[in-house]
Parts: sequence; structure tokens; C-alpha cells
Amino acid sequence: MAQVFVSQRVVTPAGIRPAAVIVEGEKITGLRDPGDIPPNFSTIDCGNHVLLPGLVDAHTHINEPGRTGWEGFETATRAAAAGGFTTLVDMPLNCLPATTTVAALEAKRAAAKGKCTVDWGAWGGVSEHNTEHLESLAAAGVGGFKCFLADPGIDGFARVDEAELRAAAPHIARTGLPLLTHAELPGPLELACAALSKADWTRYATWLASRPDEAEIEAIRLMLALSEQYGFKLHIVHLATAGALPDLRLARDNGIRVTVETCPHYLHFAAEAIPNGSTLHKCAPPIRNAANREALWEALSEGVIDLIGTDHSPCPPVMKRLNEGNFQTAWGGIASLSVALPVVWSGIRTRGFPLADLAQWMSAKPAALAGIDRRKGAIAEGRDADFVVFDPEAEVEVTLEALHTRHLISPYLGEKLYGKVISTWLRGKQVFNEGSFPASCEGNEVS
Repeated sequence: MAQVFVSQRVVTPAGIRPAAVIVEGEKITGLRDPGDIPPNFSTIDCGNHVLLPGLVDAHTHINEPGRTGWEGFETATRAAAAGGFTTLVDMPLNCLPATTTVAALEAKRAAAKGKCTVDWGAWGGVSEHNTEHLESLAAAGVGGFKCFLADPGIDGFARVDEAELRAAAPHIARTGLPLLTHAELPGPLELACAALSKADWTRYATWLASRPDEAEIEAIRLMLALSEQYGFKLHIVHLATAGALPDLRLARDNGIRVTVETCPHYLHFAAEAIPNGSTLHKCAPPIRNAANREALWEALSEGVIDLIGTDHSPCPPVMKRLNEGNFQTAWGGIASLSVALPVVWSGIRTRGFPLADLAQWMSAKPAALAGIDRRKGAIAEGRDADFVVFDPEAEVEVTLEALHTRHLISPYLGEKLYGKVISTWLRGKQVFNEGSFPASCEGNEVS
């Protein structure tokens, strides 16, 4: 199928400009001036709406197989399409079995077949002494590996200690793939919780105090040292504390190969404004104060933080302990695939950053991390024809109908934001349009 997408604001690697994007089959074959449209091409006129590259989320918990009662490929990928994401990279935990062996990866592939609205990939896991499986997982197609330094709080995936990391590090280095790390050390967490034995766990301040900045900072220092010693690529997931930024700047200056992500909830919410009992806001590491939030934004603009990942981590409502409001027992995770784009864009718009930053932080950089940037992450010749038709001026309110996830719960409900996804296109086929999903399940595994 020969198509041309025309917009006055096409976000390309070279800047934002009026363009006609030529699509033949599933690929972009060229960019031309808007008046230079080839004959016999079907034209999709986006007018003054922005044409963004399809977003890539490098931090999604799809939870299938094994915990589809929490989410699953069908609902996660529909929510993704509604939010402008055309590729998800699934974390290895929360599913059963966890993706720590090739057999588990194949089980995930079987579970995904015929269910996906958008494309997907998988991270492998480093957990429970599975060192002998790491290189075979790399050969089988995972994009990298994920580990937890603190207890993830879920059956089927265990944290790793320094000795296990040292055993795994040479294997990871040989693959050339990144090690994604949940960077909180258990020591500072245990000390903090011991001091809170008689605290009121319905207060957000108690949850915040139980996950101190030091747990993140010390974990990041450990991982930077191991990366330098063993030579593997390091990626810090969901950075929540600005206190680690000096160490990360210094590591970059010293040539350590480290990339960093933060998440929409750390860029949008502030601890001071979270009501007591609002367990919908619980995540780990926790949402910190407004000054910390602004420092994260500044680090993004400087390039110290490379990208934004949703850390979409849904669960059934009962696990959020909504009636009790108990932060100690509630599941920690925020589902945000369908709303992450307007959340981030609203923050960018308020702070005066350029629109092009959005495409870098939520498309190009995540695609590069996952090793799929030959196909994804930019409107450029040779890439997949993945697009988001986006109205950045539209004012929207987050409603239940906008979520599209299996469980319609979110701390963003009622938030007034800027930016509306008009339509989403996957490899030249429309997979979302004004609240509906016109295409059949077109998504495939991407590598």
C-alpha cells in the first residue's frame, strides 16, 4: 500500500518542519515537501496536527503469561495504542514464569500471539542464580536484562546481591546488551522501616520515609562501580531521587556507559500534594517532593537523564487496598500507558521545553536502549511507518473511558492536561482513531 502522510508539523531527527512522509508497505521511503506528493498515493492529511514518531515504552509490565488478571497483551497493547505507543518492551517479572530462561521467553511469545495491537519486545531477567541462561537468552532475542537489588515484592522473581551480580556481569558484558537495574539497596530500606515500626501507614509521609533517597544513591554507586569494572552497559530504571544526579554526571564524565530513565509520575506528582490513604500513588521508589521533581526535569533537559519510561505496573483494584489506604500492604505500581503522553507533554509545555524533546525522550532514546532503533524511534527513511497524529493544543481531562487498561484505576483520573492522541499508526496501518481501534491485532515481536 502506497500512502503519504502530510502535516505542517512533522517531528523528524533534523527538526520540525512541514513534510509529506512517503510510506510504501510498512516502511517510510522518503520525506518530501508537502506540495511534492507522488501520484497514485493515498493521502492522509494531518493538517496542523503534529506528526510524531510512534512512541516506544522501554518499561512496561504486561504480566502475561500467568497474571493476565492484572493486565495482559490484549489490554496493555490497546491502552498503548490509545496513548500513542507503537512499541512496548516487557519487563521479565510479574509474569509466570518470569523471563529468566529461553523456555519462559517462548512461553511469552506463545501468549502474545494474535493478541497485540502494537509491536512488542522482551527484556530478560537476572534472578535466582540464572547466570547460565543469560547468553542463551541474548541469542534468543531479548533486548537486555533486568535485575532488582531490593525485594520486588512478588513471587517468581528474586532480588540479586552483589555476589550474584559479579557472577552475572561477565556474561552480560559478552552479550553487549544493557543491564537494567531497579536501584534500591535493602540495607537503607531495612533501617528506615525499623524506625517506622509504630508509624501510621495510611500517611503518605510514612511510605516516603520508608524508601529513603540513600537507598537509591548507594545502589547507583554500586552499579556504576560494577559497570566500570566489568564493562557492561548499565541502565538505571525509574530514577526518583535527584540526589543521585551528581554521581551520574561524574560517571558520564569518566566514560562509564550508563543511561538513565525517569517516569511520568515522578515528573508530574509531588509528595506534598499526595493525600493520605491515596494508595493509587504508591510506587517504588516513591514519588518525592516538588523540588526533587523540578531537578529531574532539569536533568532531562541537560541530558543527564536520557529517557522517560512509563513503568506501567497495573494490578486488580483489591491489591491497591483502596478501602484501607494502607501504603505498607498496597501493591506498588502506577498504570499510565494511555495517559503518559499528555502527562509528559503538559510538563514540557509548562516548562517551555521544545516539542522535539518529547520525541527524543519517549521514542528515539527508548528505541536505542532496546536496540530496535534501526526500525523504530524516528520519522526517517527506512524506519517503520509508526506515527502518532497529536494535537498539542487540545485540553483533555483523564476519564475512565480514556484508560483502556484491564482495571480502570489511576491516580491521574480527573487531571486536566494538554495534548490529545488523534490517531496511531503501526507500520502504515491505523490501530487507534478518536477512541476506537479500527484494525485487527497487527502487533508483532520486534527485534
